[in-house]
Amino acid sequence: MPAAKNRKPLHLNAFLMSTGHHEASWRLPESPAEAGSDIEHYKNLARIAERGRLDSLFLADSPVLMGDPGRRPAAKLEPTVLLTALAGATERIGLIATASTSYNEPYNLARRFASLDHVSGGRAGWNIVTTAGADAARNFGLDDTPLHHERYRRAAEFVEVSTKLWDSWADDAVVADKESGVHARAERVRAIGHRGEFFRVDGPLNVQRPPQGYPLLVQAGSSEDGKDFAARYAEAVFTAQQTLEEGIAFYRDVKARAVALGRDPDGIKILPGIVPVIGDTEAEARELDAELDRLIVPEYAKRQLALRLKIAPDDLDLDAELPEDIPTEDEIEGAKSRYTLIVELARRERLTVRQLIGRLGGGRGHRTFAGTAEQVADTIEHWYDSGAADGFNIMPAVLPSGLEVFVDRVVPILQERGLFRTEYTGSTLREHYGLPRPANQLFDTADQAGRADRADRAAPAAAVPHTDLAAAGAR
Repeated sequence: MPAAKNRKPLHLNAFLMSTGHHEASWRLPESPAEAGSDIEHYKNLARIAERGRLDSLFLADSPVLMGDPGRRPAAKLEPTVLLTALAGATERIGLIATASTSYNEPYNLARRFASLDHVSGGRAGWNIVTTAGADAARNFGLDDTPLHHERYRRAAEFVEVSTKLWDSWADDAVVADKESGVHARAERVRAIGHRGEFFRVDGPLNVQRPPQGYPLLVQAGSSEDGKDFAARYAEAVFTAQQTLEEGIAFYRDVKARAVALGRDPDGIKILPGIVPVIGDTEAEARELDAELDRLIVPEYAKRQLALRLKIAPDDLDLDAELPEDIPTEDEIEGAKSRYTLIVELARRERLTVRQLIGRLGGGRGHRTFAGTAEQVADTIEHWYDSGAADGFNIMPAVLPSGLEVFVDRVVPILQERGLFRTEYTGSTLREHYGLPRPANQLFDTADQAGRADRADRAAPAAAVPHTDLAAAGAR
């Protein structure tokens, strides 16, 4: 294909998951036995991703043990702690972590992400999730998860409190004037005095404003509530779309919701997930994919699918299609969009449970693609040019080899086509994504109003009225 011209840059994020996204990846000889808690393994992955000039890397998380530890690796380090270590092992790549608004408090979490942003020199990102499931709830003294709408109301207030806390220090608060003995101007550090439905937080935060203003705000839900939340708050969206048509529809939907809220649609980047399995030939790639699928333990995978579908494992026959009598999306409280994606995939392609398990084994509903490096680059470019994506969440089936192959063979093709950077041009995560540093809502607005008011008081009688000055300032 010819080199791309006059196109916005493509964004690439590396979604890192222990031995890889395929559930059987841990069974391969190359997989490190303790990948989930091996810091050197993650440092190696981070350096590979940075070598490819990827925008960012991402660590998912949940406040509950996920899956059966007897069947596959389940240990997982706390992601903001792990990313702090990775910040010291890298120089430019962005560092994104999942943190739940359901089982954290705004003050502690805002402090952790502000600290990570300072430690990394402005490379932190927060994937904002609401957590469903009674198993997680019981880890925090609750009998069951709050309702879907309630979780999103809490998440919205959580983000609003967090941004106020990051803004509780003006950018110029610290003067460190040793001669006068003034370290910070007290009037430039302000309590937030928040009183809301879920939180009462006085502030200010006990760490100054992050280098980026706010960490990059990321979101990954695709339900109606999730899309509304993304349109209001998110600056990047990680999503799972199986077909190009679904990808285009999702992209247009979220961007339109953002515009309706007065946002610039370019200020929200849509990154579908893709699980690339890459070979020297298409046949070799398909054989690698099939080898991984052969290593899936069907009975374990069936139990996981039944749990996702909220039915009994005995109701699933490995060699039959999904039963007709399963819950609707409205009856599902958690991960609604992923539930719908799985059911629609099974119905659309008339997959047996065994076939569906194989399709889900690589990426849990994200699109899998087996082919050559050229074919992977082609599909990325096609989705991008078709208006289905601003970039991609790269989810290697096996780590570290899958990430190495993508960086060493796919990225150069995208660079040759003019789609992807050859060098970092910025130092912060926001700069990588082409996003501005947000204004300080507690000080910048007040400062502007104060300047206008002072100008009005100092103006002669024939001066422009104060209301016109304010309007001019707004322009």
